[in-house]
Amino acid sequence: MNTETSDVRSMVSPEEWETRVNLAAAYRLVALHGWDDLVFTHISARVPNSDHHFLINPYGWLFDEITASSLVKVDLQGNKVMDSPHDINPAGFTIHSAIHAAREDAQCVLHVHSVNGVAVSAQKAGLLPLSQQSIFVLSSYATHDYEGVALRDEEKPRLVRDLGDANFFMLRNHGLLTVGSNIADTFVFMYLFEASCMIQVRAQAGDGDLIHVHPQIISTAKSQAKQVTRGAGGGLVWPGLLRRLDRKDPSFRT
Repeated sequence: MNTETSDVRSMVSPEEWETRVNLAAAYRLVALHGWDDLVFTHISARVPNSDHHFLINPYGWLFDEITASSLVKVDLQGNKVMDSPHDINPAGFTIHSAIHAAREDAQCVLHVHSVNGVAVSAQKAGLLPLSQQSIFVLSSYATHDYEGVALRDEEKPRLVRDLGDANFFMLRNHGLLTVGSNIADTFVFMYLFEASCMIQVRAQAGDGDLIHVHPQIISTAKSQAKQVTRGAGGGLVWPGLLRRLDRKDPSFRT
């Protein structure tokens, strides 16, 4: 274990260290699935038992380089609340801080610029009910019009208003965002969101009429998901995803 890891782990609670490990894993998994955009998107997580403190990636690190100890702890204004040699991206934290401040249930916020997600976000109709994956997204879905790079605090009220209590948030001409009560569920939400967009883009490339899922099926999607996935699905798949990362490169845990 390197000196930085030893220092950070000794300075935080066991609960925070577990959150750090899971958040680092989420970064690695985003990279593994090809959803990362070099260094330009973010995943943030609330520090357990803290006064509105959050963990976010060090700006300039690739997602497959993120470790538990490298994550930066900040407050709602983006100020560091624990010594770190790393900076954060102010544009990224504008979006995340607005959501964390407005929603106590937002334990994790995951934002990507995935190619399929941006492609669908540029379509006037947005996400369409074309797949089984899409019904779970559309059962808790919201959109926000593009206002440029997210640097201005004045955009925060509109972001919060448009998101409401949704878990799936399409940022028009920009990308996808998911909100969850834990890191595992938030990642699974993004998996469904991006898969829905990929399926839509491929279906639209075909030469034929598209069949839409009936609205009544979408209205019962949440209850269907709970029966099949024992909740939002994170608790079911997360241990296996961590095992996959451990086989590939367990350094996210350091």
